[in-house]
Amino acid sequence: EEEEPRSASPARPVEARALRRAEGKRRPGRSRGAPRTVRTAETAQRIKRSRRLKANNRERNRMHNLNAALDALRDVLPTFPEDAKLTKIETLRFAHNYIWALTETLRLA
Repeated sequence: EEEEPRSASPARPVEARALRRAEGKRRPGRSRGAPRTVRTAETAQRIKRSRRLKANNRERNRMHNLNAALDALRDVLPTFPEDAKLTKIETLRFAHNYIWALTETLRLA
């Protein structure tokens, strides 16, 4: 009976572990014999809250950066009247149309 050729990355987890063991590679993690840390419910809640706060900060920074980029884009787009602030979607649509119009102007010139 013929064996099918095996790919470099087996589809089954058991085969993947056997392949890593044969290659001398191990999954990163705690070393053998290292005691497992026991987390109390309080510690788990503290870790969860810490992760949530970090995620909230990353999202807040992402939104600040996005808003700053949109403000910079608004500064270079011609708007009438000058004091009208475009919404985010209006800014993106206007920029798209403005770039298209400039491209057409160059193409026809």
